[in-house]
Formats: sequence, structure tokens, C-alpha cells
Amino acid sequence: MRPKQLPSRDVVYGDLVRRYGEDRAFKQLTHAVAAGLGLMVLEVNLQAGAVLAATDESVFEIKMDSYARQSKIRERRETEKVLHGLVHLATAALGYPRPDDLANDTYIGRVSVEQVDAMVREACRILDERAAEAEANNDPLADAPELEQAWRAYARRPAAAATKDGRLASDTTRGMVARALRFLADQGFLVQVSGEQGGTYRTTPRYQVQVRELAADAAFDDLLELNVVSVANGGGTLRAAASDTL
Repeated sequence: MRPKQLPSRDVVYGDLVRRYGEDRAFKQLTHAVAAGLGLMVLEVNLQAGAVLAATDESVFEIKMDSYARQSKIRERRETEKVLHGLVHLATAALGYPRPDDLANDTYIGRVSVEQVDAMVREACRILDERAAEAEANNDPLADAPELEQAWRAYARRPAAAATKDGRLASDTTRGMVARALRFLADQGFLVQVSGEQGGTYRTTPRYQVQVRELAADAAFDDLLELNVVSVANGGGTLRAAASDTL
């Protein structure tokens, strides 16, 4: 319930995490209590603590309206929801671009507002070219992935524009990304390290566990197939990680 709390900073929390790993009955009780609250225990370790996910219809499930309130989003239409979904998918893919990154518990990724926005825009460009080619061949994209439902709306928005007081306008794509990254930081998934590139963040062990779950999502798979994630050593993509590490 306290996403930023860590076992290394709380003696009682640390003792409970160790007990979870050593006491089978306590572990089973933990899962039973979580299930009763509509939660799944994804992982419990000394680095990340107890990483939980809400089940469908759980009182702890973060729905779009709740996310909108926390992120101060004015528009709550379905299109807006999908656009924010694209941002979160891109953040996860940039944070862990190689299979080993998800398997290595010591790996720390970095993402920035400008990087995430650039990645989504590149995905939009590729999808635009794909749509134009299909239209030229009289081949409508009947089986288009989920991403193709939102690329036009994202591409139409300006990347950046300043308000009268110099802040990033909220209706720009970078403003949208900035809110998403701040939300992830509030949830203990990211930690801001500088204000460069619109805001630069490092990933946390808690986020790594969540992305392992996300790697099995169809939309995440669609995004990775576009090959817009730049990997320094060419070590692979998260498609392999979904089967190798989960």
C-alpha cells in the first residue's frame, strides 16, 4: 500500500520479506489475504519488496478515471486512454530493451520524456507508412494491431508548446509523457534523476517485475514488432524475453 517503501529502509518490512521466503505457511497466508483483497502477489524480494497487481474489479484497480485524476488529465475519452497506454508501453520497452534486462535483477534502465515521445512518434511514422502502403495496394488493415487505433491521434498533436508561465503545455505529447512518468515515479516504478531531456528517470526493481508481466501483453508485442527500440549492442528484443523469462 506504500509503493515507495523498501525493505532495506524498514526493519519490520525487511523481516516480513525474509519470513515470506523462509516460512511456507506465512507465504500461503500472504497470498490468501492478497486474493481476498483482489490483489495478486507478483513477487516478494529484498530489492523490490512485495510487488502487487490488482485483479479485475478490485477496489485497488487503477481505472482511467483514477489515473486521470492523479495525472491531472482533462480529457478522459477512450482515445485519450489509448494514447496514454502507448506512452506507458513505450516507457516499458525503453526501460528494458533487451531480454537480459528483464532477467538481470541488477539491471537499471533509464528513460526520459524526450526519448519516450520520440519512440512513440517513430512508431506512428512506421504505422503511417504501413497504412499508406496498404491503401495503395487496396488492402485495408482489417487485422491491424491495437496500436494502429491511436497513431493518427498521437501524430497530430504537437510535441511541445510552452504555457504563458513557461511550463510544458498539458495537451502536447511531451506534456502527456511527463505526466505518465511522474505517475510511475509516484507508484515507486521510476525515480527521477535529473531534469534533462524533459525529465530523466531510472527504473526500479518494482518496475522490472511489472514489465515482466507486461511483456506478455498483445499491445506490447505489437509495439516491439515495429523495431523502433534502439539497442546499443543489438542483444535482442523483449519478444524473446516474454517466453524466456516469464
